[in-house]
Amino acid sequence: MPALHSILETALYVDDLDRARAFYEDVMGLKAMFADQRLCAMDVAGRSVLLLFRRGGSTQTAVLPGGTIPPHDGSGPVHMAFAAAEEDLPTWERHLAVHNIAVEGRVRWPGGSTSLYFRDPDGHALEIATPGLWPTY
Repeated sequence: MPALHSILETALYVDDLDRARAFYEDVMGLKAMFADQRLCAMDVAGRSVLLLFRRGGSTQTAVLPGGTIPPHDGSGPVHMAFAAAEEDLPTWERHLAVHNIAVEGRVRWPGGSTSLYFRDPDGHALEIATPGLWPTY
């Protein structure tokens, strides 16, 4: 499995939490660190976390032993990006093809970075980007 280095953008809201968890485990190679009926927290390379929230499951204040989390939610397809090494892109493309996931776009950026774009089962636009995309990456 090709390596991911970090998440560049963060949380996604999904219609079916089990389906989303399976996709991010099986296709993206992430591991769940915590899961309940409301969310699944996925480890990304031991550096960052992708939070998958069941759509509508976090519209009420979450009361925890240590405090509260304000309500939040999202709708429609959103975008997030994973960081990966340039030399891993061909492996990612083959890996996505094995899972019947179409690459919808490919961009070679002026700074030398390359991005691959594809979708998860909820229609979110996912990107795998190589270094050089941003001044900070």
